Amino acid sequence: MNFGLRRFLLLFSLVMVISVIAACGNGESDASDSEGNEDSEAAENTEETSEESGEEIESLSMGFIPSSDAGNIATTAEPLEEFLSEELGIEVEAEVMVDYSGLIEAMRTQQVDIGFLAPFSFVQAEERADVDVILKSVRNGSESYVAQYVVNADSDIESIEDLVDQEGLVWAFPDTLSTSGYLFPAMQLKEMGVDELESHFDQLSVGGHDNAITQVYDGQADFATTFDDARVTVEEDLPDVMDQVKVIGHTDEIPNDTISVRSELPDDMKQQITDAFLSLNENEEMLDIMYEIYEWDGIAEAESEDYDIVREVYAEFESDLNE
Repeated sequence: MNFGLRRFLLLFSLVMVISVIAACGNGESDASDSEGNEDSEAAENTEETSEESGEEIESLSMGFIPSSDAGNIATTAEPLEEFLSEELGIEVEAEVMVDYSGLIEAMRTQQVDIGFLAPFSFVQAEERADVDVILKSVRNGSESYVAQYVVNADSDIESIEDLVDQEGLVWAFPDTLSTSGYLFPAMQLKEMGVDELESHFDQLSVGGHDNAITQVYDGQADFATTFDDARVTVEEDLPDVMDQVKVIGHTDEIPNDTISVRSELPDDMKQQITDAFLSLNENEEMLDIMYEIYEWDGIAEAESEDYDIVREVYAEFESDLNE
C-alpha cells in the first residue's frame, strides 16, 4: 500500500470517529432538551390546575337586591364586607343589583360570587346558572315563613274560602314574580278550586308588599296577598293599619331566603364562606347588620332539597312566567 493511500485511510477513520462522538453528544443533548420541555409543560399544567382550583382567587363579590333604598343597603353592608374580608383573608365587596334577573345573570357569567336570593329566584338561578345554595335566613327563630291574605276590617270576607266562592274580587299583590306576594297564594287558590285566576279575580299588580296593604286600607282592593306581617311596613304612615286591615288566612310554609354561590367557585372556598357566615350567629353586632339589611335574625345551613316545594309552584306557573 503506497503512502498516499495509507494517509487517506487514516484521515477517513478520524472523520468517522469524530462523527460518532458528535452523534452521541447530540443524542444526550436532545434527551436533555426533551426532559427540559417535559418539566416546563408540567409546570405550566400545575399553574393551570392551580387557577382552575380557585387558589388564585383574590377577592369575592356579593350581590344584593335592595329591600328598600339602594344607597342605604350599600352603606349598611359595609361592616359585613369588612367582617367577611377579615374572616376569609381576601377582599369581599357588596354589589347592589337592579333586580334578581340581573343577579342571576351575573352569577351565571361568574361575575358575582355570592348571591342573596329569594326562594323563587334561587330556583330560577339553580336552573339557569347552576348556583349552589349553602345557607338560608332565620327570621323570628324560624327557617320558613308564610304568605298572608288580608282584607279591610269592615269587609264581609272572612276566609280564603270566601275568596274562592266569589268572582270578580279585586286582588292586589306586589308582582307575579313574588314568592309570597303571588306565587304561593296563587297555587293555594288553584288547589282550592279556582281554575282560572285571571278570569276569577280582577288582578292588580302594585309593585310592592307595602303598596298591596295600602290598596286594601284605601278600599281600592278587596284583598291582598303579602308576606306575614307586611302591615308593619306601612305602620309609620298608617298608624291604625293593624285595626283597619285584618288577616283572614295564610299559605303553607315557604323556605326562607338563601345565600347561594356561583357554580365554578372551588369547594374549599364555598366551605370557608359557609363557615364565615355561620359565625355571624355568635356576633350580635353582625346580626344587627343582617337585620338592618334583610330583617334576618340568624343564618342556617341549607340544602337544595329544602326548596322542592318552591320548585313545585314554579313548575305550575313556569310557562306563564317565561312568556
